[in-house]
Amino acid sequence: MSQKFWVVVPAAGSGRRMGSDIPKQYLPLNGRTVIEWTLSRFVEHPRIAGVVVAITDGDPYWQDLGFKHPALMTASGGVERCDSVLKALQQLKQVAAIDDWVLVHDAARPCLSRDDLDHLLDELKDHPVGGLLGTPISDTVKQTNASSEVIGTPDRSQLWRAFTPQMFHLQMLTDALVDAARAGKVVTDDASAMELAGFRPKMVKGRATNIKITQPGDLQLAELYLKQLNREEQAK
Repeated sequence: MSQKFWVVVPAAGSGRRMGSDIPKQYLPLNGRTVIEWTLSRFVEHPRIAGVVVAITDGDPYWQDLGFKHPALMTASGGVERCDSVLKALQQLKQVAAIDDWVLVHDAARPCLSRDDLDHLLDELKDHPVGGLLGTPISDTVKQTNASSEVIGTPDRSQLWRAFTPQMFHLQMLTDALVDAARAGKVVTDDASAMELAGFRPKMVKGRATNIKITQPGDLQLAELYLKQLNREEQAK
């Protein structure tokens, strides 16, 4: 039997850097909320078997949203992003095989294109480890000390910006996150946990428009990117 593709969306964060009373995943964006755009990318995709979204227990914004789909499940969120992912993976084990693929995607990345998603699935479905979307860094990069003084200029030729989704086997990712937690490591993305476990995830080039909404100005950018994305997909 072929391996299935599942998705985990950690959505228990508060988004403090947005300076909003509402968590960033629930902010309005082109007639919907950010998280609705994000989830729709997966629940409407024919190759995705199901989606688990990890939310804070009693989250009033999620309850008011009323987003429902037969492919959608929920799990309790954790204190850190990695905790939410781990709880969602444990929930997923009730319906998925241990060697199925899991794509972890940020709730605040609503501009993922169908082409990038399909490319990631095709590029990694036979890979022994898995990998993630990203884009090579084109700007000169500076390394600074605690006083913001430049102490070096790293070679950018092998540097990438890491995006999501990040795609790994269910059991391998679960084990990697558990091991990182036991070692006292708070990993900020899933590829980092796999790296700590000794694996080498593959970078898959995607669009730079797959932005994560973090600062207030990012919403305006996301509005433009979504409109462009919708035009392109409607033209196909």
